[in-house]
Amino acid sequence: MKKWFVAAAALVVVLAIPAAYAAASSNEKPKPASAAQAQNTDNAATKCKPERQSMGVEAFEKKYGTNHNLRNAFGKCVSSKSKDDKNEKDEKDEDDDKGEKSSGAAKACKAERASMGAEAFAKKYGTNHNLKNALGKCVSGKSKSKDKDDD
Repeated sequence: MKKWFVAAAALVVVLAIPAAYAAASSNEKPKPASAAQAQNTDNAATKCKPERQSMGVEAFEKKYGTNHNLRNAFGKCVSSKSKDDKNEKDEKDEDDDKGEKSSGAAKACKAERASMGAEAFAKKYGTNHNLKNALGKCVSGKSKSKDKDDD
């Protein structure tokens, strides 16, 4: 008798869980992303795939691979592209500072960076290991030269 009772209780539980899930409202269920939403994402991996296809796998692995068998090339590509995207976003945010007015030196340096390109600007003014301090060094230099001219 006990065996039948345990078996019946287990059967009720097994049938109740899917029934409860099916009875849940559609608002509570996660909605899968549509194909259009998935294609609209512009991330680093979507930039690396066509590059790998256009270059060929061997050339791509030689360009980006760093380990002994160059098999980490795709990950390194994605990493570098996402860093580039972040740097571009940071530069755009820097240019679009809201609530802060740029000094004449900062405006001049930003204009110079836009005219000559970010890499050349970084090589010209950057002094630390990754040349990320180029804008600050440019502004500082222009401000100091302006202060000397004022004296």
